[in-house]
Amino acid sequence: MASIRKLKKDMNTVLSDIIEDCYVCQLNGDDKVSAKAEKIIDEAIETFDELIAKLHGKNVDNVKVHMREVRAALDKKSEELSLKISKLTS
Repeated sequence: MASIRKLKKDMNTVLSDIIEDCYVCQLNGDDKVSAKAEKIIDEAIETFDELIAKLHGKNVDNVKVHMREVRAALDKKSEELSLKISKLTS
């Protein structure tokens, strides 16, 4: 199933970009900003783990609907994390 592979790749790309932005905040900010960025990094890693576990769930009735739910969860969480990063930089 190529769509599962693509979704995994998208999850990895989106969340690694968020982590990279946090690293930039850590380099440019003080200790307080660095600590908040570290929390965002931890949250991004937890999100990745949760989404992978959800993606590989065995009790799925409709695969297409399940994939859409995982995609929607990724979009929602990545938007939340991006907002947190933008608050750090402003």
